[in-house]
Amino acid sequence: MTPKSSPSSYAAVFIDFENVYYFLKNHFQDPPDLNDYVLDIIRSLREELSKKGLDSLISYAYADFERLATAPQGALYLMGVSTRNVLGTDHKNAADMQLCIDALEVMYTRPDIGTFVLVAGDRDYIPVLQHLRRQARQVLVAGFRESVSGDLLQNIGADHFLDARDLLAPERVEQLEKRRTDRLRTVEEGRRLREQGLPGVPSAAALAVRAATDSDTTRMLPPGTVVAGNGVRPFLPAGRPAPRPAEEVPDFAPARRLARDLERRTLAFILQEFQKLEAKQQRRVPELWLGPFMRLLTDELPELPDYERRDLLNKLRDAGTIRIEKREGEPHPFSVIVVNYNHPDVQELHPGEE
Repeated sequence: MTPKSSPSSYAAVFIDFENVYYFLKNHFQDPPDLNDYVLDIIRSLREELSKKGLDSLISYAYADFERLATAPQGALYLMGVSTRNVLGTDHKNAADMQLCIDALEVMYTRPDIGTFVLVAGDRDYIPVLQHLRRQARQVLVAGFRESVSGDLLQNIGADHFLDARDLLAPERVEQLEKRRTDRLRTVEEGRRLREQGLPGVPSAAALAVRAATDSDTTRMLPPGTVVAGNGVRPFLPAGRPAPRPAEEVPDFAPARRLARDLERRTLAFILQEFQKLEAKQQRRVPELWLGPFMRLLTDELPELPDYERRDLLNKLRDAGTIRIEKREGEPHPFSVIVVNYNHPDVQELHPGEE
């Protein structure tokens, strides 16, 4: 009887350096020494793999390193990580592609490597990770939960996910969270002062808000939004048609206020897409195609699996903010989104003429 071969103790680590770098920059309000945080995560990851009995035999890091504020290549080299400098205007997609090519090459040329570790989490990696698993390779994903695609996490399972927060020292995480809280508080205080209309305040508040928003008030806000009123809304130019009379929109569900920030964020994103179409076509757009919008929503809410994104639209429909209608078309029917401009949440996020 042939003895069963023991599983390989060798691992290959593929680091989407840009993905982690820009998540830290955007989510935690542009903290200083960004590269140090990413390097700490990589160093702790290697230690964690070692505890699992895995030797990181191959390690690659991918980025357009010339675009980063400081160059981490030297520190990565000393850690035994080879860098892949991927150039191009759409450099992030190029980095994704190069990472997948290298992972497949390692799989086919190095049968002694049994574990593949991906430091990132875009849903674009799902096909290559599925292929690795079909070839009897163990697959692990490390990253910040907010930046890892819900679809990818659902695909690999929670047991194969390493949270990047656990790879940083508690005091380092505390520093990041404090910076994020302080910067967002500055934005909120500036908003309140502007709304109160205190003498002499607008200029100071505007500077504070601009400082925080210029560093991206996190990816949790859709591009092109500003803080206002009771939430966020797309910044729309004056001249948008006023809300239509109620009798013109009889098919919406009874109006109910949205209960979750995520629902309001999704509604704001819908209104933003209407704004983009109207700016492009120079006319009022009555409806938005559902299929293309769902692909945009995937990029906007990558942390959610598909079924949760669909459920968000159902919640908006049930609250009476939108309705979804079928249209006949060639070669097949399609669905569109229609907005209820009389809904109170819509009016707050999109007040029409101002």
